[in-house]
Amino acid sequence: MKNMNKLRILFVDDEKLILSSLKRVASKLDADIITAESGALALEVFAKLPVDVIVSDMKMPKMDGIQLLEKVAKLSPETVRIVLTGCNDMSMVLSAINQGRVWGYLKKPWDNNDLIITLKQALELQQILAERTLMRRTIDQFQQYRKTKFEGFIGDSVPMQFVYSCIEQCSSSNASVFITGPSGSGKEVAAQAIHRLSNRSKNSFVALNCAAIPSELMESEIFGHIKGAFSGAISNRNGAATLADGGSLFLDEIGEMDINLQAKLLRFIQTGQFQRVGSGKVEQVDIRFICATNRDPYIAIAEHKLREDLFYRLNVISIFLPPLCERGNDTIQLATHFLSHYSKIEGKGFAGFSFMGEKLINDYPWPGNVRQLQNIIHSAVVMSEGPLISDTILKQQLTRHFNPSSSVSILSKEKSLYGVQGQKSTKPNNGNQTDTEIISLEKVERYAIEQAILVCQDNIVKAASELGVSPSTLYRKIQQWETETAE
Repeated sequence: MKNMNKLRILFVDDEKLILSSLKRVASKLDADIITAESGALALEVFAKLPVDVIVSDMKMPKMDGIQLLEKVAKLSPETVRIVLTGCNDMSMVLSAINQGRVWGYLKKPWDNNDLIITLKQALELQQILAERTLMRRTIDQFQQYRKTKFEGFIGDSVPMQFVYSCIEQCSSSNASVFITGPSGSGKEVAAQAIHRLSNRSKNSFVALNCAAIPSELMESEIFGHIKGAFSGAISNRNGAATLADGGSLFLDEIGEMDINLQAKLLRFIQTGQFQRVGSGKVEQVDIRFICATNRDPYIAIAEHKLREDLFYRLNVISIFLPPLCERGNDTIQLATHFLSHYSKIEGKGFAGFSFMGEKLINDYPWPGNVRQLQNIIHSAVVMSEGPLISDTILKQQLTRHFNPSSSVSILSKEKSLYGVQGQKSTKPNNGNQTDTEIISLEKVERYAIEQAILVCQDNIVKAASELGVSPSTLYRKIQQWETETAE
């Protein structure tokens, strides 16, 4: 039985004395040595065993060395093929080498040192060929199973192939999933994909953004309430827990949930039992939990924004969505998809991107990830007539949507409201005001919030973070302004 760590050399010659001599010299190598007295016997060896190097005599009855090595080249391309020949056979040998049937040759009579050197080189070459073949097979297999689209995602980069695989593997389970990744990377898309591929797909997928709902309303949003439970509760209302029974509940930005409510959520996850706000009745549901955050959960735990026990209860399966800047060619694939999509919506025809436009898309870091790319392409489609989206129009949209210098300090915009030593100030809501007029704090506050939201590309959570307030504060303010406008 062959030592699995050793390579195998096969000598073929119709003279036993020559085979014996070759075997004796080659025994100095760390390899298994096999001999065959004809081409037919050599082929029988190949049918039973893998051979790394074959050395065959040129002239043999019935099947000569060139014919044998030609057959070996087809049977086992990775086997290094060497022919033993006399000087008068060189034209045939060189022809065989040029055609790829033979790798090299040894002259008769051979020098033992040359034989050893040639065999060592052949063994090294065989290892290189074997590794290259394995790599090709691996790449071919990867290409065969590589996905360019997957359940709402677009992109065939290696990081996303890993994400697709994780989603497929965990979808059939009922285990909780914790998704992390920067804003705009597609965490809710991943949650929806998990649900659609699960055996719960026929039931509801319910999503709650924990940053978008005021903390005092969050408990009711999750568990529901009964009539009269609090001011404004004019009727019984089902919460996400009831609506998601038998399906999946997606809690986005879990780190923004009130820390006290997290304790109730933990018990609900552990038992599947809950009580509606204002009710003493215990209800039982069957829910799969999928959570997400753009924060580092360990930092959130250290800052007491996320309960450690809740995190470990939810973090049974972890999925990380990479930022767009780490997804290679996915960026232009996504841009092309969005261009086609919004061209149809806007009733326009675009052939694609200009050379410099495509270069800008590939080179830009896209801090807002897929969401930012999507918005920029949509804006470019609206603001351009085509037939190509140029780098100029893309730069214009990037400047309008996101000015990096403006995001450094939103407070600098607020300070400009007051003016500096007699300089004309930018006043909110009324360009006719003079420097001596006093602006109400309410107007100053609204202007600062609106500017923050604009700079942060309508990302309320990010705007709240920059302003140093909770997202629920901003949502309440926006709701209040909308109500005032309606009145």
